[in-house]
Amino acid sequence: MSEFLETPDVRKLTGFADHTKQDAWLTEQGIPHRVVRKKIIVSTEHVRRWLEGKRMVSSNGPNWSKAA
Repeated sequence: MSEFLETPDVRKLTGFADHTKQDAWLTEQGIPHRVVRKKIIVSTEHVRRWLEGKRMVSSNGPNWSKAA
C-alpha cells in the first residue's frame, strides 16, 4: 500500500472527480491534505485515522505559550 492515496482512491473517498470539490470535502471532514497543481495529496494514515474516529491535530511546531 502506498503512503498516499492514488487519484482514483481520492475520487472514491470523496465522491467527486473535481479537485476543488475533493478539497472542500476533505476540509469539511477534517482530513489533512494538500493541493499541488490541481492534484490532491492525502496520506493513507490520515484517512485510516479518520475512519477510526481519531482526532487529527495539525501542528506547525511547539506552542511556546505553554512553556514554563
